[in-house]
Amino acid sequence: MAFPAKFPSLNAMEMTDEARRTLVRVLRVAFPHENFPDGPYERTADKILVEADAETWFRVALIQGLQSLDQLSDKSFCSLNDDEALRVLRRVEGTEFFGFVRRTAALGLYDDEEVWEILGYQGPSFDLGGYVNRGFNDLDWLPEPRILYPEGEDLPELGPGAHLGPQTVNVADESTNQPSAEQADMGEVKR
Repeated sequence: MAFPAKFPSLNAMEMTDEARRTLVRVLRVAFPHENFPDGPYERTADKILVEADAETWFRVALIQGLQSLDQLSDKSFCSLNDDEALRVLRRVEGTEFFGFVRRTAALGLYDDEEVWEILGYQGPSFDLGGYVNRGFNDLDWLPEPRILYPEGEDLPELGPGAHLGPQTVNVADESTNQPSAEQADMGEVKR
């Protein structure tokens, strides 16, 4: 629920077309992807505007934050090259304005189906039975996972082209301080 601001003039603040263009530019500089078209950035800006419109505090922070970018750059923020624009954004990265834009954009931009296609993400899999049955390990840019076996256990014999599937290993993981299944059954936990 959005409450009216104490000062009616704050309720009347609205985004201009120029402010929206500046917001799209902020998104391009803060989340740089050369191969992303304008569409995902514009849709993300629209999501931010909807969120800001629902809360007076965020709307005011967004409008004032966008206006401050031109003041900090001594000219139109949209006319800056990427390096100059990034320097300006670094000056406001600790503000409520930038925090609101960052957290809303991080979810909105990467939840765009056009972005999924560009990045090679196949989309959510829960309605298709999960990733295990859909080739979860088809990412050719990841190294093969290390499979650890308990001391004294022999490695399985593999034929040519064979692939080890996931293995259950009953050893404590020292890096995460998690007990093995046997230790958990005995109530032993490393402290």
